[in-house]
Amino acid sequence: MLLLGLGSCGGGSGSSDAGTDVTSGDCSGGCADTSTFLTIADVQTILAQAVAEANAQGVDASIAVVDRVGNVLAVYRTGSAPQDILIATELDSDGVAVITGGLEGVGAGLDGLDLLVAIAKAVTGAFLSSEGNAFTTRTASQIVQENFNPGEQNQPAGPLFGVQFSQFSCSDFSQSQGLPGPQRSPLGLSADPGGLPLYKGGTAVGGIGVIADGLYSIDKVISDFDLNVDELVATAGSFGFAAPLDRRADVITIDGKSFRFSDVDFDDLASVPASAPGFSTLSGGGLVAVNGYNMATIQTGTAFGEPASGIRPDNELDFPGRDAFVFVDASNALRYPPRAATDGAVIGGIALSESEVRTIMDEALAIANRARAQIRRPLGSTARVTISVVDTSGEILGMVRTRDAPVFGADVSLQKARTATFFSNVNAASFLQSLPDAVYVGVDQGAPGRVSVIGNYVGALQTFLADTNALVTGEVAFSDRAGGNLSRPSYPDGIFGARSGPLSKPAGEWSVFSTGLQLDLALNGVLQHILFVLGVPVPDVAENCAGVFLAPDLSSVSATVSDLTLANGLQIFPGSVPIFRGDALVGGIGVSGDGVDQDDMIAFLGLHNAGLTLGGAVNNAPPEIRADQLTPHDVRLRYIQCPQAPFVDSDETNVCEGK
Repeated sequence: MLLLGLGSCGGGSGSSDAGTDVTSGDCSGGCADTSTFLTIADVQTILAQAVAEANAQGVDASIAVVDRVGNVLAVYRTGSAPQDILIATELDSDGVAVITGGLEGVGAGLDGLDLLVAIAKAVTGAFLSSEGNAFTTRTASQIVQENFNPGEQNQPAGPLFGVQFSQFSCSDFSQSQGLPGPQRSPLGLSADPGGLPLYKGGTAVGGIGVIADGLYSIDKVISDFDLNVDELVATAGSFGFAAPLDRRADVITIDGKSFRFSDVDFDDLASVPASAPGFSTLSGGGLVAVNGYNMATIQTGTAFGEPASGIRPDNELDFPGRDAFVFVDASNALRYPPRAATDGAVIGGIALSESEVRTIMDEALAIANRARAQIRRPLGSTARVTISVVDTSGEILGMVRTRDAPVFGADVSLQKARTATFFSNVNAASFLQSLPDAVYVGVDQGAPGRVSVIGNYVGALQTFLADTNALVTGEVAFSDRAGGNLSRPSYPDGIFGARSGPLSKPAGEWSVFSTGLQLDLALNGVLQHILFVLGVPVPDVAENCAGVFLAPDLSSVSATVSDLTLANGLQIFPGSVPIFRGDALVGGIGVSGDGVDQDDMIAFLGLHNAGLTLGGAVNNAPPEIRADQLTPHDVRLRYIQCPQAPFVDSDETNVCEGK
């Protein structure tokens, strides 16, 4: 057997209009309550409308509906058999993937992959959206490619470059179905058009995902508009649950560019959703079971912000006055309250105390509550983010979020915290060199058994930096922005014809399905989960994305590491810094949710202010060892980038300068 797919992309913009019950303009984080969730009747309506459009288009479609935290409420096929799915960025004239490696070319012969694609798209529509912004898988396409906008040469990579490799099935944060959310996604986040958010009363309540065209891909050309059948079917399903017009991606800008929401609207449909036949009358298809996700039933969604969703207000007042929200388990107990680290013996110094962790998180919340959001409406809203703190071993010391932060940012903030800590650690090289090879199994890549040697990235980085001590002595403090510079297919970022970064696949081999170290490190774990879901007799993946051994013939799997250093994978877009005590690394802080420069600032400035509050006990890395002191190939790495006038309550500028 071969395998799988991950993130992908689409382009476009266009606004839905007539005939929906959409509210607009009133919700900015406070509309979700116990009554705002998808009912069984809602899910039936959404499915019936989508099925009617698929039938009108003359296609077989696989459709998934999830709630806001990713619980799979239903999966439906309009046809009687699985679709053949191919994962590929580009196809040649024979329909074969042009790029080989990673997940490119995977899919042929995998019965059931269509259902996982639909789920990933639905999760993406739900996880990227909030009361302040409505993003789709088409939006995701625009912001994960090697240039922003896609196709514009000599432009830096998308602002969320790499976010598709998050929410992994092997994450130790993302939950399995049956537990409170946020839930894992079988293929990470998707960027293939056909995943939309769903709203009730102006608040996000879930997502719909559709695959009908057989190709899990990206839209590399966003200068035109596509009548994409996946997007048409999903749009029909969203009728009556569509995102408010003034929250959609196409009214939100970044770097002077508008995001894309959809290439179609209700006027483009071949059916009339308001007149769709009732769910009970549907024939020729039906609900489908997906192992580990849904047992061919329709479920009721959870109300976001209530304990059953896994996210609720900070009733314990760990962070008084911050309007904070926390993650809870099935017993409504805190999953990640502030706690002391236990890695003192490892770092040869004093580990972070509970009080220090709490102060770092509190000061970061304070900055977030003052910061002007980048990707939210109405204008002037404050940033909505998740904040994670870890120790040098990757152990979670605390996680907290601000009101209405997008769900995707939780797993991502943890990835960021671990990534900054990992690359600043003396154990980084030896850890990578200990990991098993990543197995590539695409159908166009010849006989099974082609692998990527994870340890080779260490040598590539050391050569690139002209430093054999890189990742060995901990002499450089890496932020996610710095590590991201080294993980792009061009260095400097976005420059056409430039050399590739040492942690990236080179041009011609790079794609959003094969990025380099980021995917290779977690690939075997993702493949193991797909094999499990599709019925191959292997156990489900454990809660650790790193160190999964997968035999090249896919006959056996095993875990080779138990520590949590990179347990939910790497992340390679900005929003994290390592935490130091003097010149000793003691942990990391990661932030994600509302603009990458805002994420950088909240992490960096929050840590700085915590250091002031704690009398200098902790702080950012000493300036002389930060990664922006490195100039490989005469190009300086970046460490952080803060907005120029970032606060809603003052006109301060250059707030990170000199800190």
